[in-house]
Amino acid sequence: MQVGADLRAGNCAQPPHRLGSWELVAPISESELTRVYRARPAGGSPARPAAYALKVLRPEWEHHPQVVSLLAREAQVGRKVSHPHLVSVLSARVRDVPRYLVMPWLEGVTLADRLRDAAPPDLPEMLWVVRQVAEGLAALDAHGWMHGDVKPSNIMISPDGHATLIDLGFAHRRHEEASAVDRVVAGTHAYLAPEVLSSRVGADIRSDLYSLGVVLFEALTGRLPFSGQTLPELISQHQQVPPPHLKRLAPHVPDDVARWVGRLLAKDPLRRPQTAEELVAQLVRLEIATFSERAL
Repeated sequence: MQVGADLRAGNCAQPPHRLGSWELVAPISESELTRVYRARPAGGSPARPAAYALKVLRPEWEHHPQVVSLLAREAQVGRKVSHPHLVSVLSARVRDVPRYLVMPWLEGVTLADRLRDAAPPDLPEMLWVVRQVAEGLAALDAHGWMHGDVKPSNIMISPDGHATLIDLGFAHRRHEEASAVDRVVAGTHAYLAPEVLSSRVGADIRSDLYSLGVVLFEALTGRLPFSGQTLPELISQHQQVPPPHLKRLAPHVPDDVARWVGRLLAKDPLRRPQTAEELVAQLVRLEIATFSERAL
């Protein structure tokens, strides 16, 4: 399992035995800002399942105001917005060091892991995964938030196919200007909407839907729509270059699915689905159609 943005498993520091009232069982992963450990309440039986994940701010960032604010924001959003397809924050310590969040342990792998597998999700399953993420985005939007970092490594898929959108540290209010830290370590630029990469237009939930469109394009074709060799080149492609025609790269994809991916990747937010609910309704229709075609 991986939790969080751009995690690198395998190079994690060994955990202290305790952190507050929590026993840290094993290091799981780490990012530029945090380390994640599997944990259980301290003082219980060693046989008790380690059913929690602790996301701990790395010591070098413990007193950085903007980084601390990211952790506090994740705690705020994860505790206030409850939805089956959004990660929950059960408890948090952000005012004093060590600073950490407590989340449920999620069994499964990230969508990024699945896409690297020899057998990635088939079309109906992929539409189902994307629809679940869109439902989580709809819940965020209903509370006035957008996720800000939708990408395959932030989508957990359980063994039974349940999708959970994780890592809420870069969530922000509609049209809120991102901080310098957000722009440095936030969403991978390959997935960010044109308006997020420019100060000309404020971002909102339609920016998350663009990112979800990039995820779906990658899942269906095996490649990203834009792959500039430098950051300025990549930004220019997102803002000015039309995405490749999906049907040329994946002829098996139905026309309706290709059209909806094209709408998600529109440069102008007004040409995309205007709400996550609109996208969910269309994905349900496409799921049913693709299942029906496969049954014939």
